[in-house]
Amino acid sequence: MSEGVTIALSKGKLLPPTLALFRQAGYSAYHVDDSDRRLIVEYPAHGHRVLIVRPSDVPVYVEYGAADLGVVGKDVLLEQSPDVYEPVDLGLGVCKLVVAKPNGQTPIQRLSSKLRVATKYPNITERFFNQQGLPVELIKLYGSIELAPLVGLADRIVDLVETGKTLKANHLVEEEIIAWSSARLIVNRASLKMKHAMVTEVITRIKKQVMKAKSSKGAGKGRPR
Repeated sequence: MSEGVTIALSKGKLLPPTLALFRQAGYSAYHVDDSDRRLIVEYPAHGHRVLIVRPSDVPVYVEYGAADLGVVGKDVLLEQSPDVYEPVDLGLGVCKLVVAKPNGQTPIQRLSSKLRVATKYPNITERFFNQQGLPVELIKLYGSIELAPLVGLADRIVDLVETGKTLKANHLVEEEIIAWSSARLIVNRASLKMKHAMVTEVITRIKKQVMKAKSSKGAGKGRPR
């Protein structure tokens, strides 16, 4: 493939709607079968190479220039603070980052006065509680965050919540919203200059499709008469 653009996409739940958005934006070849295990997918018709990577790795690929563009959740960007351009909120994968605590459970007694918080977002969590003036002890976990308060490992958790069903099932209640998250299109700053025409075309097409989708949703609600 001649020189084109490389785009890092988040694998998992965000991948299907992202591919659909690119198709709607005119990149008709954007398909990946569920059984496909390739990490690099070429779309020569569009001059694109797509990398399928973990969400937490997308900003790394884009910031260091291995990818020109990427799609990743705002939660990851808030946690990592990468030096990238963030031109479009795609409106996909909307959820909220919250502080949650056990529902009606007796506070855990410890010698330390610090609040113990389990999370996979240590940077966001530390910034948030520092702003509240609350000393915390952070515990980094990579999965099943909701388990931590149930077994006495933590007093609070900070995690992404989409519907709240998982919190409720584990007898946890939302205490405070830290931030809202949705998928963002991000761009390598050097690529925006070196491959300006190609990168700008992707940004423009995606932004136009996102605006069109927002307009359609607004029209679908109807206007009061």
